[in-house]
Amino acid sequence: MSGHSKWASIKHKKAAADAKRGKIFTKLIREITMAAKTGGGDPNTNPGLRTAIQSAKSENMPADNIERAIKKGTGELEGVTYEEVVYEGYGPQGVAILVQCLSDNKNRTAAEIRNIFTKLGGSMAGAGSVAWIFEKKGFIVIAKNKISEEALMEIVLPQGAEDLTSSADHYEVTSSPHDFEAVREALEKAKIPAESSQVTMIPKNQVPVSPESARSVLKLIEALEEHDDVQNVYANCDIPDEVIKEIG
Repeated sequence: MSGHSKWASIKHKKAAADAKRGKIFTKLIREITMAAKTGGGDPNTNPGLRTAIQSAKSENMPADNIERAIKKGTGELEGVTYEEVVYEGYGPQGVAILVQCLSDNKNRTAAEIRNIFTKLGGSMAGAGSVAWIFEKKGFIVIAKNKISEEALMEIVLPQGAEDLTSSADHYEVTSSPHDFEAVREALEKAKIPAESSQVTMIPKNQVPVSPESARSVLKLIEALEEHDDVQNVYANCDIPDEVIKEIG
């Protein structure tokens, strides 16, 4: 489970960088729009939309932006039509990479994603090649200074949490997607703030990589995340501690 902690640390730092670049709003707006399109505009009956709105609020997105994104998804406002598409590939040292996109032109997106893989030492793979390595899970990150591990367990386990691990500064709570909302709501009710809460893809196994390869993998992931159509990038690499310190 140490890889979870390391990856969580990296994702936190990368998320902060995304926020500074202003790209996080674009991704969240697309996520809200797609969720509203597929499940309706009422967050009370659409868990995916509820989670997307929660993520947007945690990034201090204005309510007007959220409302417009919902209306574009439901068709009340005119907007670009996005389609969800997933690309699979490999990075240096055989690291499995899963790329989730929302695109208005799949052919263009596929060509551009393939080009990024090729330029940075990776390769695209066929559908299903690496997807089986990842499981969809609820994943919540909580700062250690907010609660003791024992008290946290008492809150999340009765709600269906499957696992609770810890890194130097954080706890990571994992659940099935079905139980994610119950776990998150229990934490909110107990007034325990989450630094991150989302339904995500977690690797079933991880590939230890050398420091040099880790830097190459992170460079590839960063380039993929910079693409406008990319919503999320997942990888099964176990990053060496010395590389994580460099990121910090």
